Amino acid sequence: MQLKQIARDALLVPLQAVSGIVERRQTLPILANVLLERRDGKLHVTATDLEMQITAVSEIAGKDGEATTVGARKLHDLLRALPDDAQVSVEVSGSRMTVRAGRSRFNLQTLAAADYPRISVGTEKIQSLTLTQRDFRSLIRLAEFAMAQQDIRYYLNGMLLVIDGGSLQAVATDGHRLSWASLAAGGSFTRQEVIVPRKTVLELAKLLADSDEPVAIDILANQIRFRFGSVELVSKVVDGKFPDYNRVIPTGHTRIVDVERTALLSALQRAAILSNEKFRGVRVVLGDGALRIVCANSEQEEAEEELPVDYRGEALDIGFNITYLLDALSNLTSERVSIAFGDANSSALVTMPGRDDYKYVVMPMRI
Repeated sequence: MQLKQIARDALLVPLQAVSGIVERRQTLPILANVLLERRDGKLHVTATDLEMQITAVSEIAGKDGEATTVGARKLHDLLRALPDDAQVSVEVSGSRMTVRAGRSRFNLQTLAAADYPRISVGTEKIQSLTLTQRDFRSLIRLAEFAMAQQDIRYYLNGMLLVIDGGSLQAVATDGHRLSWASLAAGGSFTRQEVIVPRKTVLELAKLLADSDEPVAIDILANQIRFRFGSVELVSKVVDGKFPDYNRVIPTGHTRIVDVERTALLSALQRAAILSNEKFRGVRVVLGDGALRIVCANSEQEEAEEELPVDYRGEALDIGFNITYLLDALSNLTSERVSIAFGDANSSALVTMPGRDDYKYVVMPMRI
């Protein structure tokens, strides 16, 4: 394989798109590599962790059929360390790749492309839809923070995508809080549910652009595929039954406050400084015309914040994990939020006033 006098970014950009899924420690050495292959008159750069596969395409002309694999992190870091306007030449001979830029030369070890494991992509589409990258990225960001991490209930370590009628819904929960978001998908679809693994969701959130460019979503047998820009991401889906999230979302709560989101977020961020580092508890005290936030720690230090609210009703003193509140308020985009409370033992419901496309449920904790 030879690449002569190409712009650094022509190789770096697709490499950046795929190398995020490459783990530093691998059971198979070749999984630390990226596959570089020439086909259809373009350079295809592929990385996989056996659960997910990302391919990015670069318009680098050359001879079709050439392929090799090389260390993803090393090649990425070398290219990134070169000047922005550098011209790069790449030559592969035997088990060595030589990268030249100006008076710099680097020799990297390669492994045979024939040994590179690839995910076999299904050909039968069960459902397909197209959204703008901006809309899909926003949907993901509204739910991703509630996903579980390494939970024994493996089906919680991901995000549920639900195609139903004319909407696409995203749901995530770790058992202590739940985030549900929805957007119009354009069209009428048969109901379909898939659980997308946590790592895939986080990678998508990084790769999707804040633009009106399209993203095509194809649900295949045991897989899901996303195609946008020059990137194709294929992932296995989690085989499991997601809990009935509709049963978790409370209805009929009568203690409702409407508050400015940034003011509440700032107050919680300040109070969190003096919260217990292990339990992260915060007391929310609701009374006539005021919402008080109280945090204390094991050193007997205490923080108290008070926000004026338009509330006249029964008082309430309830505890939450402050991190769960901060996560939601940091990811919402509305100017105001509405919080509906039941009693001190009931989950609270956070919504955006005037909108029915987002709901966040957070369970209380004893303080």
